Amino acid sequence: MSGVQSILFTAQTAFMRLTFLLICFGALAALAATGLSATGIWPWLSLQAGVGADIYPQAGMAAQITLTALAVMLAFFLPANGRILALETSHRRFSLQMEDVLQAYQLAHAADRAGIFTLASEFDAVKERLAFLRSHPDLAGLEPQVLEVASQMSQVSHELAETYSDAKVSRARLFLQQRQEELETFKARLEDAQIVMHELRQWSRDVEIEESIAKSHLGRLRGELFELLPELSAQLQSPPDGSDPHPGSVVPIQPPRRAD
Repeated sequence: MSGVQSILFTAQTAFMRLTFLLICFGALAALAATGLSATGIWPWLSLQAGVGADIYPQAGMAAQITLTALAVMLAFFLPANGRILALETSHRRFSLQMEDVLQAYQLAHAADRAGIFTLASEFDAVKERLAFLRSHPDLAGLEPQVLEVASQMSQVSHELAETYSDAKVSRARLFLQQRQEELETFKARLEDAQIVMHELRQWSRDVEIEESIAKSHLGRLRGELFELLPELSAQLQSPPDGSDPHPGSVVPIQPPRRAD
């Protein structure tokens, strides 16, 4: 049913616009023909009219002028009638659009968060918000009912606007920004500490490797030395002439015991 009504309303609107265009065109044509007839370029309308036995030869001219004046007056009258009809139609077919309410509410809520509204009582707060929305340039085309609903919604969410006011949100963002900067600084220091720790660990490994190599060389030298010392000890214990000039002065060297 609503679809049929919508189709009928669209057809009626299109027909009214077509009728208005035809009337305007007819008024212009009649005005042009009357002007040409008055200057003698175009003949007047011929019409046989009379009352009883009296015949009026100027009846065609009078009828043409009358019809032209009527068409011109009708062309000037129809726009005003069209505006009135459009206004009535808009009021008759008006329905609350959620997009319009949302737009008005967002503006009112943003103003509330900025601290523009200062009245405390509920009635005064709604009036203050309604006056603000009516004077806003972006909401000039909205219906009063939409602005009223948005004002009431903004008044209900006043506590939320105070909690998340622009000043508090700015302080929170500044605090988070400072924490973020501190975190970045800590991360940079941590990376530097990891680099230093890696260098010290690598240095310690290099020192341990060099120390192990040095111990290995020392152990090999010890082994070679103690392999060589018994021969020297034996040579010292047995002199060439078989006599011991210094008995007990030479003690055989024992190889060192290796730790298990």
